[in-house]
Amino acid sequence: MKVFEPFKLSGLELKNKIVMAPMTRSRAINNIPNDLMRKYYSQRAGAGLIISEATGVSANGTGYPRFPSAYTDAQIKGWKSVAKGIHENGGSIFVQLFHTGRVSASLNFPEGGETIAPSTIPLTSMEMYTDQEGMQPHDVPREMTNADIQQAQDEFVQAATKLIEAGVNGVEVHSANGYLLDQFLDPGTNQRTDEYGGDYFNRARFTLETTKKVVDAIGADKVGVRFSPYGVVHGMTGEYDEITEVYTYLAQELSKLGIAYIHIADQRAAMSAPEFATKIWKNIGDNFNGTMLGGGDVWSAERAEELLNDGYDLVYIGRAFIANPKLIEKLKNKEELIAPDVDKLYTPEAEGYTDWAI
Repeated sequence: MKVFEPFKLSGLELKNKIVMAPMTRSRAINNIPNDLMRKYYSQRAGAGLIISEATGVSANGTGYPRFPSAYTDAQIKGWKSVAKGIHENGGSIFVQLFHTGRVSASLNFPEGGETIAPSTIPLTSMEMYTDQEGMQPHDVPREMTNADIQQAQDEFVQAATKLIEAGVNGVEVHSANGYLLDQFLDPGTNQRTDEYGGDYFNRARFTLETTKKVVDAIGADKVGVRFSPYGVVHGMTGEYDEITEVYTYLAQELSKLGIAYIHIADQRAAMSAPEFATKIWKNIGDNFNGTMLGGGDVWSAERAEELLNDGYDLVYIGRAFIANPKLIEKLKNKEELIAPDVDKLYTPEAEGYTDWAI
């Protein structure tokens, strides 16, 4: 099957076409990657590529509890250990970089953190978990100034640079799932009237400028970008006027930068998003000259093969990796897969994380 064949991703040799999807697991105590995380990722190094869970680029960008970050020496040292463990087991890793923007509760911030976003529009359709006081309302964000925008972009660059120096293979710029970069793209959360708001060219500016700065710092071959067109998680609009046009434009501009891949997050299965109104992933792929990565609800090699035949070059698998560390072998041998324990997805303990049978 094609899915088990090697693949060259901008010069990086992948042993198969299966990517472990970025998945929140909330084990990073004090936002520092630790030995438990090293074990977890090393156990799953059979994937052609691992994309790490979302990783904050600053105190402002870490609005969840126990999320790993990549802006202090201790955090970078932790990621260096995680990357070493993956490499020793024959795998490769891109660390997904993000900023939570308005998806934040102040109790979760490290010292100095503040909730900022494109506009002062809070997320009111859901609440945020905190270790101190349980579920809490999301903060009302402060509208970012131009200086805030430049600082956030620089934070992505600094995190990416330090991670590459620490030995990771690349980074993924997270412009999906309702986080800061996606908040700039969506007209429902971006009501600015300056050069970062208004028409879709302006709304795309923050993502494109951030990606270009990261590319200039570490090289295009080490950079991927994630999008979630039609996504509704975290109060996003889903379908809006000119959605096809904005993602076509993004694909064209990212092609000019020569990045390694575009990653399409499909929220229909895991996040109960509605059906895509168009085959937007094909439109993006037709306007992008790099690797296309997609997936969603993949529990068999046959389903992964269908996605490859539908135009993707690599297939991500998420939830099946949680309880099946040797997933690639299980898929090859058509073994029954174990379902994850949903009650232990986000706890701080090893149980439900690294204690699955190898």
